[in-house]
Amino acid sequence: MTLDIERANQTAVERMTSARPMLTGIAVARDVIPGLRDGLLLHAGPPIAWEKMSGPLRGAVIGAVLLEGWADDEDSARVLVEKGEVAFEPCHHHGAVGPMAGVTSPSMAVYVVENTAHGNFAFSNLNEGYGKVLRYGAYAPEVLDKLRWMNGEMANLLGAALDVSGGLDLKTLLAEALHMGDEGHNRNKAGSLLFLKLLAPAIARVATDRKAEEKVLAFLGDNALSVLNPVMAACKAMADAAHGIEGSTVVTAMARNGTDFGIRVSGLGDQWFTDLAQTPDGLYFSGFSAADANPDIGDSTITETAGIGAFAMAAAPAIVSFVSGTPKDALNATLEMYEIAVAEHPSFTIPPLDFRGTPVGIDIRKVVELGLTPRVNTGIAHKDAGVGQVGAGLVRPPIGIFEQALVAFAERYDVA
Repeated sequence: MTLDIERANQTAVERMTSARPMLTGIAVARDVIPGLRDGLLLHAGPPIAWEKMSGPLRGAVIGAVLLEGWADDEDSARVLVEKGEVAFEPCHHHGAVGPMAGVTSPSMAVYVVENTAHGNFAFSNLNEGYGKVLRYGAYAPEVLDKLRWMNGEMANLLGAALDVSGGLDLKTLLAEALHMGDEGHNRNKAGSLLFLKLLAPAIARVATDRKAEEKVLAFLGDNALSVLNPVMAACKAMADAAHGIEGSTVVTAMARNGTDFGIRVSGLGDQWFTDLAQTPDGLYFSGFSAADANPDIGDSTITETAGIGAFAMAAAPAIVSFVSGTPKDALNATLEMYEIAVAEHPSFTIPPLDFRGTPVGIDIRKVVELGLTPRVNTGIAHKDAGVGQVGAGLVRPPIGIFEQALVAFAERYDVA
Protein backbone atom coordinates (compact mmCIF):
# COMPACT_ATOMS: atom_id res chain seq x y z
CA MET A 1 0.00 0.00 0.00
CA THR A 2 1.42 3.38 -1.03
CA LEU A 3 1.72 5.91 1.76
CA ASP A 4 -0.40 9.00 1.03
CA ILE A 5 0.88 11.61 3.47
CA GLU A 6 -1.18 14.42 1.97
CA ARG A 7 -4.42 12.51 2.38
CA ALA A 8 -3.47 11.49 5.92
CA ASN A 9 -2.76 15.12 6.79
CA GLN A 10 -6.04 16.27 5.32
CA THR A 11 -7.82 13.64 7.40
CA ALA A 12 -6.02 14.77 10.56
CA VAL A 13 -6.80 18.44 9.98
CA GLU A 14 -10.40 17.73 9.02
CA ARG A 15 -10.87 15.90 12.32
CA MET A 16 -9.24 18.76 14.18
CA THR A 17 -11.31 21.49 12.55
CA SER A 18 -14.61 19.60 12.59
CA ALA A 19 -14.37 18.91 16.32
CA ARG A 20 -17.03 20.51 18.48
CA PRO A 21 -15.68 21.06 22.01
CA MET A 22 -18.48 21.61 24.51
CA LEU A 23 -17.84 22.64 28.11
CA THR A 24 -20.27 20.26 29.77
CA GLY A 25 -19.42 20.50 33.44
CA ILE A 26 -16.99 20.60 36.34
CA ALA A 27 -15.91 17.53 38.27
CA VAL A 28 -13.33 16.31 40.76
CA ALA A 29 -10.21 15.36 38.81
CA ARG A 30 -9.90 11.82 40.17
CA ASP A 31 -13.51 11.10 39.17
CA VAL A 32 -13.12 11.96 35.49
CA ILE A 33 -9.48 12.05 34.38
CA PRO A 34 -8.50 8.57 33.20
CA GLY A 35 -5.71 7.03 35.27
CA LEU A 36 -5.43 9.83 37.83
CA ARG A 37 -5.00 8.27 41.25
CA ASP A 38 -3.84 9.19 44.75
CA GLY A 39 -0.09 9.66 44.85
CA LEU A 40 0.03 10.83 41.21
CA LEU A 41 0.42 14.43 40.07
CA LEU A 42 -0.02 15.53 36.48
CA HIS A 43 2.22 18.29 35.10
CA ALA A 44 2.66 20.37 31.97
CA GLY A 45 4.93 19.36 29.12
CA PRO A 46 6.68 16.11 28.24
CA PRO A 47 7.74 13.60 30.92
CA ILE A 48 10.21 14.82 33.52
CA ALA A 49 11.66 13.60 36.82
CA TRP A 50 11.85 15.67 40.00
CA GLU A 51 15.61 16.03 39.64
CA LYS A 52 15.25 17.93 36.34
CA MET A 53 12.26 20.08 37.28
CA SER A 54 12.56 23.85 37.20
CA GLY A 55 11.80 26.10 40.16
CA PRO A 56 8.18 26.89 39.20
CA LEU A 57 7.31 23.24 38.59
CA ARG A 58 8.94 22.10 41.84
CA GLY A 59 7.05 24.75 43.75
CA ALA A 60 3.75 23.71 42.19
CA VAL A 61 4.44 20.09 43.07
CA ILE A 62 5.10 20.99 46.72
CA GLY A 63 1.92 23.08 46.76
CA ALA A 64 -0.16 20.24 45.32
CA VAL A 65 1.25 17.77 47.86
CA LEU A 66 0.23 20.16 50.65
CA LEU A 67 -3.18 20.77 49.08
CA GLU A 68 -3.84 17.03 48.96
CA GLY A 69 -2.77 16.59 52.59
CA TRP A 70 -0.05 14.12 51.70
CA ALA A 71 2.35 16.17 53.83
CA ASP A 72 1.95 18.81 56.52
CA ASP A 73 4.68 21.27 55.58
CA GLU A 74 7.18 22.16 52.87
CA ASP A 75 10.04 20.10 54.29
CA SER A 76 8.00 16.93 54.68
CA ALA A 77 6.50 17.44 51.22
CA ARG A 78 9.98 17.68 49.74
CA VAL A 79 11.09 14.55 51.60
CA LEU A 80 8.05 12.66 50.36
CA VAL A 81 8.82 13.59 46.76
CA GLU A 82 12.54 12.85 47.05
CA LYS A 83 11.77 9.40 48.47
CA GLY A 84 9.82 8.65 45.30
CA GLU A 85 6.44 8.43 47.02
CA VAL A 86 4.84 10.87 44.59
CA ALA A 87 4.55 9.88 40.92
CA PHE A 88 4.60 12.31 38.01
CA GLU A 89 3.07 12.03 34.55
CA PRO A 90 2.27 14.59 31.84
CA CYS A 91 -1.23 16.02 31.71
CA HIS A 92 -1.20 15.12 28.00
CA HIS A 93 -1.02 11.41 28.84
CA HIS A 94 -4.40 11.69 30.56
CA GLY A 95 -6.39 13.86 28.17
CA ALA A 96 -5.63 16.95 30.24
CA VAL A 97 -3.76 20.24 29.94
CA GLY A 98 -2.63 22.89 32.40
CA PRO A 99 -1.11 26.36 32.01
CA MET A 100 2.45 27.09 33.19
CA ALA A 101 3.42 24.35 35.71
CA GLY A 102 0.10 22.70 34.90
CA VAL A 103 0.07 20.62 38.08
CA THR A 104 -3.24 18.83 38.53
CA SER A 105 -3.88 16.75 41.63
CA PRO A 106 -6.64 14.22 42.35
CA SER A 107 -8.88 16.45 44.47
CA MET A 108 -8.79 19.50 42.20
CA ALA A 109 -11.84 20.63 40.30
CA VAL A 110 -11.49 20.43 36.53
CA TYR A 111 -13.42 21.61 33.51
CA VAL A 112 -14.88 18.73 31.50
CA VAL A 113 -14.89 19.33 27.74
CA GLU A 114 -16.55 16.86 25.38
CA ASN A 115 -15.83 16.83 21.68
CA THR A 116 -19.35 15.92 20.61
CA ALA A 117 -18.28 15.43 17.00
CA HIS A 118 -15.81 12.63 17.74
CA GLY A 119 -16.60 11.49 21.29
CA ASN A 120 -13.33 12.28 23.08
CA PHE A 121 -12.94 14.29 26.29
CA ALA A 122 -10.39 16.77 27.62
CA PHE A 123 -9.83 18.38 31.01
CA SER A 124 -8.18 21.40 32.58
CA ASN A 125 -7.98 22.79 36.10
CA LEU A 126 -9.45 26.20 37.01
CA ASN A 127 -7.56 29.43 36.39
CA GLU A 128 -6.34 31.11 39.58
CA GLY A 129 -5.95 34.60 38.13
CA TYR A 130 -2.85 36.72 38.62
CA GLY A 131 -0.35 37.18 41.44
CA LYS A 132 1.09 34.41 43.59
CA VAL A 133 -0.55 31.27 42.25
CA LEU A 134 0.19 27.56 42.17
CA ARG A 135 0.82 27.47 38.42
CA TYR A 136 3.86 29.71 38.99
CA GLY A 137 5.07 27.60 41.89
CA ALA A 138 3.59 29.49 44.85
CA TYR A 139 2.34 27.48 47.80
CA ALA A 140 1.91 29.97 50.66
CA PRO A 141 -1.12 29.39 52.92
CA GLU A 142 -3.15 32.06 51.12
CA VAL A 143 -2.47 30.33 47.78
CA LEU A 144 -3.78 27.03 49.10
CA ASP A 145 -6.76 28.69 50.80
CA LYS A 146 -7.73 30.27 47.48
CA LEU A 147 -7.47 26.92 45.74
CA ARG A 148 -9.66 25.30 48.39
CA TRP A 149 -12.31 27.97 47.78
CA MET A 150 -12.03 27.52 44.01
CA ASN A 151 -12.23 23.73 44.24
CA GLY A 152 -15.17 23.97 46.62
CA GLU A 153 -17.61 26.87 46.59
CA MET A 154 -16.63 28.25 43.17
CA ALA A 155 -16.50 24.86 41.45
CA ASN A 156 -19.85 23.83 42.92
CA LEU A 157 -21.54 26.99 41.71
CA LEU A 158 -19.98 26.87 38.24
CA GLY A 159 -20.82 23.19 37.92
CA ALA A 160 -24.45 23.78 38.83
CA ALA A 161 -24.61 26.67 36.37
CA LEU A 162 -23.20 24.57 33.56
CA ASP A 163 -25.71 21.82 34.36
CA VAL A 164 -28.70 24.13 33.91
CA SER A 165 -27.18 25.91 30.90
CA GLY A 166 -26.74 22.72 28.92
CA GLY A 167 -23.05 23.49 28.42
CA LEU A 168 -21.07 26.08 26.46
CA ASP A 169 -19.94 25.79 22.85
CA LEU A 170 -16.28 26.77 23.17
CA LYS A 171 -15.60 26.67 19.45
CA THR A 172 -18.25 29.32 18.84
CA LEU A 173 -16.94 31.37 21.78
CA LEU A 174 -13.42 31.26 20.35
CA ALA A 175 -14.55 32.23 16.87
CA GLU A 176 -16.33 35.29 18.28
CA ALA A 177 -13.41 36.21 20.53
CA LEU A 178 -11.06 36.27 17.54
CA HIS A 179 -13.37 38.83 15.94
CA MET A 180 -13.16 40.93 19.11
CA GLY A 181 -9.37 41.22 19.32
CA ASP A 182 -8.27 38.03 21.09
CA GLU A 183 -5.81 35.44 19.83
CA GLY A 184 -6.82 32.79 22.37
CA HIS A 185 -3.53 32.22 24.19
CA ASN A 186 -1.98 35.30 25.77
CA ARG A 187 -4.86 37.67 25.06
CA ASN A 188 -8.23 36.40 26.30
CA LYS A 189 -9.95 39.59 27.40
CA ALA A 190 -12.88 39.26 25.01
CA GLY A 191 -13.19 35.51 25.48
CA SER A 192 -13.23 35.84 29.27
CA LEU A 193 -15.97 38.46 29.07
CA LEU A 194 -17.97 36.22 26.74
CA PHE A 195 -17.44 33.37 29.19
CA LEU A 196 -18.78 35.52 32.03
CA LYS A 197 -21.71 36.74 29.89
CA LEU A 198 -22.76 33.19 29.08
CA LEU A 199 -22.35 31.87 32.62
CA ALA A 200 -23.72 34.79 34.64
CA PRO A 201 -27.45 34.18 34.06
CA ALA A 202 -27.07 30.50 34.95
CA ILE A 203 -25.01 31.36 38.03
CA ALA A 204 -27.71 33.77 39.14
CA ARG A 205 -30.34 31.11 38.51
CA VAL A 206 -28.73 28.41 40.67
CA ALA A 207 -27.08 30.50 43.41
CA THR A 208 -28.65 30.25 46.86
CA ASP A 209 -26.01 32.30 48.64
CA ARG A 210 -25.80 35.86 47.26
CA LYS A 211 -22.38 36.49 48.79
CA ALA A 212 -21.00 33.39 47.08
CA GLU A 213 -22.61 34.44 43.82
CA GLU A 214 -21.09 37.91 44.05
CA LYS A 215 -17.66 36.52 44.90
CA VAL A 216 -17.63 34.07 41.97
CA LEU A 217 -18.89 36.64 39.46
CA ALA A 218 -16.34 39.18 40.65
CA PHE A 219 -13.54 36.62 40.50
CA LEU A 220 -14.40 35.68 36.91
CA GLY A 221 -14.89 39.29 35.87
CA ASP A 222 -11.59 40.44 37.34
CA ASN A 223 -9.59 37.65 35.69
CA ALA A 224 -8.82 38.27 32.02
CA LEU A 225 -7.50 34.69 31.84
CA SER A 226 -10.61 32.98 33.21
CA VAL A 227 -11.46 31.42 29.86
CA LEU A 228 -7.90 30.27 29.09
CA ASN A 229 -8.17 26.93 30.89
CA PRO A 230 -11.40 25.76 29.24
CA VAL A 231 -10.06 27.05 25.91
CA MET A 232 -6.93 24.94 26.40
CA ALA A 233 -9.10 21.90 27.11
CA ALA A 234 -11.10 22.68 23.97
CA CYS A 235 -7.91 22.83 21.92
CA LYS A 236 -6.75 19.57 23.50
CA ALA A 237 -10.04 17.93 22.51
CA MET A 238 -9.62 19.23 18.95
CA ALA A 239 -5.99 18.17 18.65
CA ASP A 240 -6.57 14.73 20.16
CA ALA A 241 -9.23 14.10 17.53
CA ALA A 242 -6.46 14.44 14.94
CA HIS A 243 -4.04 12.13 16.74
CA GLY A 244 -3.26 8.60 15.60
CA ILE A 245 -3.87 9.08 11.88
CA GLU A 246 -1.58 6.61 10.13
CA GLY A 247 0.89 8.37 7.86
CA SER A 248 0.17 11.89 9.11
CA THR A 249 2.96 14.40 9.75
CA VAL A 250 0.68 16.84 11.59
CA VAL A 251 1.72 17.95 15.09
CA THR A 252 -0.97 17.15 17.67
CA ALA A 253 0.76 18.40 20.83
CA MET A 254 3.34 21.03 21.71
CA ALA A 255 4.16 21.40 25.39
CA ARG A 256 6.87 22.59 27.79
CA ASN A 257 7.70 21.61 31.35
CA GLY A 258 10.10 24.45 32.15
CA THR A 259 13.11 22.36 31.15
CA ASP A 260 12.19 20.65 27.87
CA PHE A 261 10.02 21.52 24.90
CA GLY A 262 8.28 18.52 23.35
CA ILE A 263 6.00 17.66 20.45
CA ARG A 264 3.92 14.67 19.44
CA VAL A 265 2.93 13.83 15.87
CA SER A 266 -0.33 12.28 14.67
CA GLY A 267 1.24 9.39 12.76
CA LEU A 268 3.92 8.57 15.36
CA GLY A 269 1.83 7.40 18.28
CA ASP A 270 2.51 8.83 21.72
CA GLN A 271 6.28 9.27 21.35
CA TRP A 272 7.66 12.63 22.49
CA PHE A 273 10.42 14.46 20.63
CA THR A 274 12.18 16.84 22.99
CA ASP A 275 15.00 19.34 23.39
CA LEU A 276 15.79 22.09 25.86
CA ALA A 277 13.12 24.79 26.11
CA GLN A 278 14.16 28.32 25.20
CA THR A 279 13.68 31.48 27.25
CA PRO A 280 11.07 33.74 25.62
CA ASP A 281 11.93 37.13 24.14
CA GLY A 282 9.54 39.82 25.25
CA LEU A 283 8.64 42.57 27.67
CA TYR A 284 9.38 42.30 31.39
CA PHE A 285 7.44 43.76 34.25
CA SER A 286 9.06 46.54 36.24
CA GLY A 287 11.97 45.26 38.29
CA PHE A 288 12.54 42.11 36.26
CA SER A 289 14.78 41.16 33.34
CA ALA A 290 15.77 38.17 31.24
CA ALA A 291 18.11 37.12 34.06
CA ASP A 292 15.03 36.32 36.16
CA ALA A 293 13.24 34.24 33.53
CA ASN A 294 12.64 30.52 33.56
CA PRO A 295 12.77 28.64 30.26
CA ASP A 296 9.38 28.34 28.60
CA ILE A 297 6.78 26.34 30.52
CA GLY A 298 3.19 25.15 30.15
CA ASP A 299 0.70 23.18 28.07
CA SER A 300 -0.84 26.36 26.66
CA THR A 301 0.95 25.81 23.35
CA ILE A 302 -1.95 23.47 22.62
CA THR A 303 -3.61 26.68 21.39
CA GLU A 304 -1.04 27.17 18.61
CA THR A 305 -1.32 23.45 17.86
CA ALA A 306 -5.03 23.94 17.18
CA GLY A 307 -4.59 27.06 15.04
CA ILE A 308 -4.99 29.99 17.45
CA GLY A 309 -2.56 31.77 19.78
CA ALA A 310 0.39 33.14 17.81
CA PHE A 311 -1.13 31.61 14.67
CA ALA A 312 -4.02 34.08 15.09
CA MET A 313 -1.97 37.14 16.12
CA ALA A 314 -3.25 39.09 13.14
CA ALA A 315 -6.63 39.12 14.87
CA ALA A 316 -5.14 40.64 18.03
CA PRO A 317 -2.89 43.60 17.17
CA ALA A 318 -3.18 44.97 20.71
CA ILE A 319 -1.27 41.96 22.04
CA VAL A 320 2.00 43.55 20.94
CA SER A 321 1.72 45.96 23.88
CA PHE A 322 2.12 42.88 26.08
CA VAL A 323 4.53 40.64 24.18
CA SER A 324 6.49 43.37 22.31
CA GLY A 325 6.51 44.36 18.66
CA THR A 326 4.16 46.33 16.42
CA PRO A 327 0.70 45.61 14.96
CA LYS A 328 2.43 44.86 11.67
CA ASP A 329 4.54 42.23 13.46
CA ALA A 330 1.34 40.58 14.65
CA LEU A 331 0.03 40.48 11.10
CA ASN A 332 3.29 39.06 9.77
CA ALA A 333 3.38 36.41 12.48
CA THR A 334 0.16 34.88 11.20
CA LEU A 335 1.18 35.20 7.56
CA GLU A 336 4.42 33.38 8.30
CA MET A 337 2.61 30.47 9.95
CA TYR A 338 0.63 29.72 6.78
CA GLU A 339 3.97 28.50 5.35
CA ILE A 340 4.13 25.52 7.73
CA ALA A 341 0.42 24.75 8.00
CA VAL A 342 -1.61 22.13 6.15
CA ALA A 343 -4.81 24.14 5.92
CA GLU A 344 -6.83 27.20 6.95
CA HIS A 345 -9.35 26.87 9.74
CA PRO A 346 -12.95 27.09 8.49
CA SER A 347 -14.27 28.37 11.85
CA PHE A 348 -11.47 30.58 13.20
CA THR A 349 -11.24 33.56 10.87
CA ILE A 350 -9.32 36.84 10.95
CA PRO A 351 -11.06 40.12 10.03
CA PRO A 352 -7.85 42.02 9.07
CA LEU A 353 -7.07 39.25 6.56
CA ASP A 354 -10.50 39.48 4.91
CA PHE A 355 -11.75 36.71 7.23
CA ARG A 356 -9.15 34.23 6.05
CA GLY A 357 -9.03 31.14 8.25
CA THR A 358 -6.17 30.84 10.71
CA PRO A 359 -3.29 28.55 9.70
CA VAL A 360 -3.90 25.11 11.20
CA GLY A 361 -2.13 21.75 11.16
CA ILE A 362 1.62 22.15 11.70
CA ASP A 363 3.43 19.88 9.23
CA ILE A 364 6.82 18.67 10.47
CA ARG A 365 7.99 18.30 6.86
CA LYS A 366 7.40 21.97 6.12
CA VAL A 367 9.00 23.08 9.37
CA VAL A 368 12.20 21.17 8.55
CA GLU A 369 12.23 22.03 4.84
CA LEU A 370 11.85 25.76 5.48
CA GLY A 371 13.78 25.86 8.77
CA LEU A 372 10.75 27.72 10.11
CA THR A 373 9.47 26.74 13.55
CA PRO A 374 6.05 27.63 15.00
CA ARG A 375 5.61 30.91 16.78
CA VAL A 376 4.29 30.81 20.34
CA ASN A 377 2.82 33.58 22.50
CA THR A 378 3.63 32.94 26.14
CA GLY A 379 3.86 34.28 29.64
CA ILE A 380 7.29 34.36 31.26
CA ALA A 381 7.68 32.73 34.67
CA HIS A 382 10.32 33.66 37.23
CA LYS A 383 12.93 30.93 37.58
CA ASP A 384 12.29 30.71 41.33
CA ALA A 385 9.19 29.08 42.72
CA GLY A 386 6.39 31.36 43.78
CA VAL A 387 7.57 34.71 42.40
CA GLY A 388 5.06 34.48 39.57
CA GLN A 389 4.84 35.97 36.11
CA VAL A 390 7.60 38.43 35.27
CA GLY A 391 6.70 39.24 31.67
CA ALA A 392 5.32 37.99 28.39
CA GLY A 393 6.72 37.43 24.96
CA LEU A 394 7.36 35.15 22.04
CA VAL A 395 9.24 31.90 21.81
CA ARG A 396 9.86 29.18 19.26
CA PRO A 397 10.47 25.48 19.82
CA PRO A 398 13.92 24.17 18.89
CA ILE A 399 14.11 22.99 15.28
CA GLY A 400 15.80 19.77 16.42
CA ILE A 401 12.58 18.28 17.78
CA PHE A 402 10.97 18.51 14.34
CA GLU A 403 14.08 16.98 12.75
CA GLN A 404 13.94 14.12 15.27
CA ALA A 405 10.28 13.55 14.47
CA LEU A 406 10.89 13.57 10.71
CA VAL A 407 13.68 11.01 11.04
CA ALA A 408 11.42 8.82 13.17
CA PHE A 409 8.64 9.18 10.60
CA ALA A 410 10.96 8.14 7.77
CA GLU A 411 12.10 5.10 9.74
CA ARG A 412 8.60 4.04 10.72
CA TYR A 413 7.11 4.38 7.27
CA ASP A 414 10.26 3.48 5.32
CA VAL A 415 10.23 6.66 3.26
CA ALA A 416 13.22 8.54 1.97
